[in-house]
Amino acid sequence: LNDNPSHYKVTLSGIVKSPKINFDPPFLMLMPVPLDVKTETTINIIPQDFLRKSQIQVELPELELEDGDRIYPFSIQFPEGKNIVISSDGTNKELICHISFRSSRPVSFLGNMFFIDEEAN
Repeated sequence: LNDNPSHYKVTLSGIVKSPKINFDPPFLMLMPVPLDVKTETTINIIPQDFLRKSQIQVELPELELEDGDRIYPFSIQFPEGKNIVISSDGTNKELICHISFRSSRPVSFLGNMFFIDEEAN
């Protein structure tokens, strides 16, 4: 400074945290029920490290029956909404999710439901 060039070295370090969600319980098992009877359960979705408001979307599985017909026996409800919001203390509020299953045809399923944010994470 003042025509005396000085060299300063600035070192920055940090940790990049990617948003993620956890589930309680971590997996879902619905009990067998008679045809056309609904079975359901509730899970808690625990978002972590979301820095801005986001919304959860769910990709529900399509099931193919033995005769080739396709059905969507699962349904999802978010009774308090599906927006991930940041609390005043910087944490993300948990979301409640009701998952139900009903089928008029015999079927069993082992697979995944995908919960994604607006950026398809």
